[in-house]
Amino acid sequence: MKPDAITYHRASKRLELRYHDGQVAELTAEYLRVFSPSAEVRGHSEDQRVLQTGKKHVEIKAIEAVGNYAIRITFSDSHDTGIYSWDYLFELVQNHTAHWQSYLTELETANASRLPQIPVATWAPQSEKK
Repeated sequence: MKPDAITYHRASKRLELRYHDGQVAELTAEYLRVFSPSAEVRGHSEDQRVLQTGKKHVEIKAIEAVGNYAIRITFSDSHDTGIYSWDYLFELVQNHTAHWQSYLTELETANASRLPQIPVATWAPQSEKK
């Protein structure tokens, strides 16, 4: 189902989709990034799928139309290869709760996090840095 209007709210990092039947749905940038339809994320089969971690603070940088059937989203982590068809976006809306819970469970199982990793420098006293 094609949305009548698409609005990105930068402050909340939410993509708002308005449909002709009056339904309004909001999907976070993180959710859209984690469930990108790209081969980089989904692979070419279920066993090639890559768990997306560290995407909690990702933002949408650009949205562009792809023909009359989809949009391409560019994210702040430079990911831009997913083409979100109207049907796929609607499926993400309809199954949000189940998808999100499955993702959180998968993160927990993998001992992974939604938070980005912060590099930690190794500290050594000045006398050892020669």
